[in-house]
Amino acid sequence: MYKILAINTGSTSTKVAYYEDKECKFHKSVSHPDADIKACKTLIDQLPMRLEIVKGFVEENKIDTKDLSMVMCRGGLVPNLRPGGYKVTPRMEAELRSGNLQPHASNLAALIGLEFARPHDVPCCIYDAPTSADLSDIAEITGMAEILRGSVSHVLNSRAVSHKVAEEVFHQRYEDSRFVVAHLGGGISFSAHMFGKIVDTVADDAGAFGPERSGSLPLLDIVEMCYSGNYSHEEMRRKVRGEGGLKGLLGTSDCRMIEERIRKGDSFAERVYRAEAYQIAKGIGILCCAMKGQLDAIILTGGVSYSKMLTDWIEEYVSFVAPVIVYPGENEMEALAYGGLRILAGEEIAREY
Repeated sequence: MYKILAINTGSTSTKVAYYEDKECKFHKSVSHPDADIKACKTLIDQLPMRLEIVKGFVEENKIDTKDLSMVMCRGGLVPNLRPGGYKVTPRMEAELRSGNLQPHASNLAALIGLEFARPHDVPCCIYDAPTSADLSDIAEITGMAEILRGSVSHVLNSRAVSHKVAEEVFHQRYEDSRFVVAHLGGGISFSAHMFGKIVDTVADDAGAFGPERSGSLPLLDIVEMCYSGNYSHEEMRRKVRGEGGLKGLLGTSDCRMIEERIRKGDSFAERVYRAEAYQIAKGIGILCCAMKGQLDAIILTGGVSYSKMLTDWIEEYVSFVAPVIVYPGENEMEALAYGGLRILAGEEIAREY
């Protein structure tokens, strides 16, 4: 029996789970108040606070660290990774601590895992980092010589759901399947899965606007705003991530509240919500074209896909291409544990960064 500790750090939460093979025995999600986050001057300053949550979880549930097979962590924004597992090596640790990466809470998970695993001599890995993909050389080209297009998407959940849909719906391997996945969360990203590889993606700042993201915008208008003198660098970042999208337009990112407003006759709320569905459909269409329309299904996942109103509108636009399968929620803790199981069983090899 394999025993796995899974760690997932989000912008306002730390999640921990303990698995014995495929069974989740214990799990915990701790929300961090804004005051606690703001009290930390840098992202790395949050490390002790979050590490104590993991240690406390292990102690509360009387988990014997000597029996752990592996610690599995959400991957951070380390560039140039491929989907799957990577060992958390000193080189990766140095990169995560360097300050060179885009500051994101996901960068903390591997550092927490390593701090916990190292004294107990337990292997520590990340799995399906947000930056991992198998982009072709033409997918990297942009119209600006200074910028190459990398890949950032919700790989962990999107790839896990793709495995499930391949096996449960099509009774085939993920490696024999072709899907376009739209992850509908606070931000919305898209990924094209072809025969076990993620061949293209659309990031949450490059496609549809989401509950808290502005999505892609007319660039010349953004240039004018940036140089208008009316907004600081930090204010512009917040308009793109955190205060954009539904939150910026309707004052809330809670889709349940928006649906209630629509049912009560709020025509502007309906217009905005329909616009989100329209933009999500366009994002799906981009990757359907990248796959030349040859796919088994379009998958809608993430927390926002619980909104049947929204998913029905999306399906109206895209169902002519392929069947639409709605797989709501996020399966990230399970995805980490199952990835660790595949590594431990020798079905996959954990790479070195």
